[in-house]
Amino acid sequence: MPRQGLLEIGQRPATWPRRGQRLAMGRRFRQEMAKAKKWRKQGPGFVGSHRLTRHAIFLGVTALAVTMADAHGGRSLAQGKLDARYTVTLSGLPIGQGAWIIDIGDDYFTASASGATAGLLRVFASGQGQSAARGSISSGQLVPSTYASRIITDDKSDEVRMVISAGAVKEFAANPPTVASPDRVPVTDAHRRGVSDPMTASLIRVPGSGDTLVPQACQRTLSIFDGRMRYDLQLAFKRLERVRADRGYQGVAVVCAVRFAPIAGHVPERTAIKYLVQLRDIELWLAPIAGTRVMVPYRVSVPTPIGLGVMQATQFVSMPQPSKATAKTQ
Repeated sequence: MPRQGLLEIGQRPATWPRRGQRLAMGRRFRQEMAKAKKWRKQGPGFVGSHRLTRHAIFLGVTALAVTMADAHGGRSLAQGKLDARYTVTLSGLPIGQGAWIIDIGDDYFTASASGATAGLLRVFASGQGQSAARGSISSGQLVPSTYASRIITDDKSDEVRMVISAGAVKEFAANPPTVASPDRVPVTDAHRRGVSDPMTASLIRVPGSGDTLVPQACQRTLSIFDGRMRYDLQLAFKRLERVRADRGYQGVAVVCAVRFAPIAGHVPERTAIKYLVQLRDIELWLAPIAGTRVMVPYRVSVPTPIGLGVMQATQFVSMPQPSKATAKTQ
């Protein structure tokens, strides 16, 4: 199978840029990267801020936790599958692509994501990553049990593995280890309780039995531990938007405003942390997985010092699955 470029995912644009337009895009991209390098000298920079929030909004441009306290009610999630493809742009220029597969069964769930740099960004840097989580379903609630993530950029790698039980991290390993420093807020055992891993975090369950496309999908604070940092994502309803993927979902998305609140494992004085804490314009667009009460990111937008970063689905194909009990009666 031939390798697909970013613009080959989903539907190809009707009008391909001419040579002069492509050259102009290249100049603009080099200018933006120069700004990024200058900003990075002041702290972790855009790359650092991207890493800090990559799990929270999916592949890594800032992807959300299931609220453990929201486990009231015993209604089943039902069953469904999602096959999604995403593109990532910065200031309108393509920089990445990714895929996300989710399977929700009667008593289990699995989720896996992969992504890589693409387009003009490959001229300056290359990277790829994979994340995966699995767990059980209890009283209609997603309960994570294992999580693993590996991100490789040029000659560096970042790997995290966790074992979780009842919302508490029982085992975890990070390679390379987080460097201890006097200015870093230490992570304690208490910080690793009542949390979700970043992948399970992206599966937002809407309680009740009515429509899932409601403001209540956003009204929550999400507690996340990613193996290095403990942070909250505070969601608030913003509006409803109609969306249309090149393939798959066409309908309404629930748009949430997102605020990043670091708890532990971070250095408060770092430029990237200060920038993320002050942001008020992060948006998370949620769309449903058919046959379930689970919503997942369809689009995420994050302002950065060098332009707007956007992750958006080009393919969002989901379908309900018959439960084991239903299958036995047929």
